[in-house]
Amino acid sequence: MLVLAALWWAWSVYAWLSSAIDVDEGGVRLVMLASMGAMLIVALAVPGAFGADAVLFGFAYLVVRLLHLVLSAVAGRDDPDRNSALLRFAPTATLGALLLVLAGFLHGDARIAVWVFALAVDYLGPVVIGMGRGWRVAPEHFAERHGLIILIALGESIIAIGVGAGLDLDTEVIVGAVLGIVVVSALWWLYFDVAAILARRRFAQADGLELSRFALRSYSYLHLPMIAGIVLFAFGLKTTLHHPGDELDTVAAVGLCGGTALYVLAEVVFLFQTTGRIFRRRTIGTIALFALIPIALVIPALAALALVSAVCAFVVAYEALRHREHRFQLRHPDLAA
Repeated sequence: MLVLAALWWAWSVYAWLSSAIDVDEGGVRLVMLASMGAMLIVALAVPGAFGADAVLFGFAYLVVRLLHLVLSAVAGRDDPDRNSALLRFAPTATLGALLLVLAGFLHGDARIAVWVFALAVDYLGPVVIGMGRGWRVAPEHFAERHGLIILIALGESIIAIGVGAGLDLDTEVIVGAVLGIVVVSALWWLYFDVAAILARRRFAQADGLELSRFALRSYSYLHLPMIAGIVLFAFGLKTTLHHPGDELDTVAAVGLCGGTALYVLAEVVFLFQTTGRIFRRRTIGTIALFALIPIALVIPALAALALVSAVCAFVVAYEALRHREHRFQLRHPDLAA
């Protein structure tokens, strides 16, 4: 989860930058290609980020972050407001990345503590320095990119089904795979059916400082727990399909039930930021999913997965049927009019 948080923030800062400038022209293109190469090294070092490749991960990550600052300086050379924002942002961005390099030379709890502090510095930097003028995004483009990241994560969870199922396809494994698809489909529905549309429209109506704050809170911050929830669920699902008749251990149970709950909870907060309303059925579903964690420790893994899929399917079905008119008006405003 710490590694995911670091990768997410690196991606987020580039999403902010590339949303507001043309990255396909001149020297900017070359720096983007260089940052892609550095990010590849980061990705290759991920499995050993807390082991033998910790120093390599830290240095490659530092290069990624420094190249972002270079790109930001190039993009803002004729924009005083953007330059001012960059000067306020650069210290915490650089310090956070440097601390990850330091963490590579440490071991055990000391390494973890430095990682936590480094990410806290990085994530809280924009809050501490304030979202003043100079922070710009293109709402439609920015929202679309985050939606695509959700799709990619859900796709990876489907790959986890194949990895977990292996080559021995007995009845339990097939049932587990089907239930996994039900949960993945429900998670997709909960985001793309109405949540993404509501957020995109609210985003498009914002401007100035409000636009920047909405982008930071609703997308850069709140989409991380969504992605983390999908990753945790995929881990729990893979473990379930490996041994569907056995009880889950604590970590796998937290992944299967708690990961799904984390995703839905993040969406509840995301929708509250967007609409000012609490979606009650999603909130109840979140509570039910968290409550399933201790139950998943004492029942077969396949049964736990069935309960998770039942909760997710119920929330989706209730919203789709109970609010079908509102959904239609939201999704098809021209036809509704």
